[in-house]
Amino acid sequence: MSMASDMQVTLGLPTRTLYQGAARALVAEAENGAFGLLPNHLDFVTALVPSVLVLTEPGGRERFFGIDEGLLVKQGHQVNVAVRRGAEGRDLASLRHTVADIFGAMDEDERVARAALSRLEASIVRRFAELRKPAP
Repeated sequence: MSMASDMQVTLGLPTRTLYQGAARALVAEAENGAFGLLPNHLDFVTALVPSVLVLTEPGGRERFFGIDEGLLVKQGHQVNVAVRRGAEGRDLASLRHTVADIFGAMDEDERVARAALSRLEASIVRRFAELRKPAP
């Protein structure tokens, strides 16, 4: 592997790409604690926990992403991060509010969907029970 000053990072959600571009450093958190990656770091795979992912671009600008659980794979100078949910903030304070708003809305949508699914499952069970009743 050649020495490089940057790595290519892709941060993907199930429905879209949240970030794609060059980075000089990346800091994230796994189940066993926070870690940092530089372009010439060894290849690496880990499961991520809900946390803040900090990415430093080649010009020195830091970008902050609030992420849910996911997976990070570093291979060569390419880093792929796949997470269930994520949001970017201008700084840590704005990220906190953005994450609360977006994740809160998603949690409410998921709660409504789970409730509808439960009602559907209960209806199916009732209908099957009716089918098993002997005809009069």
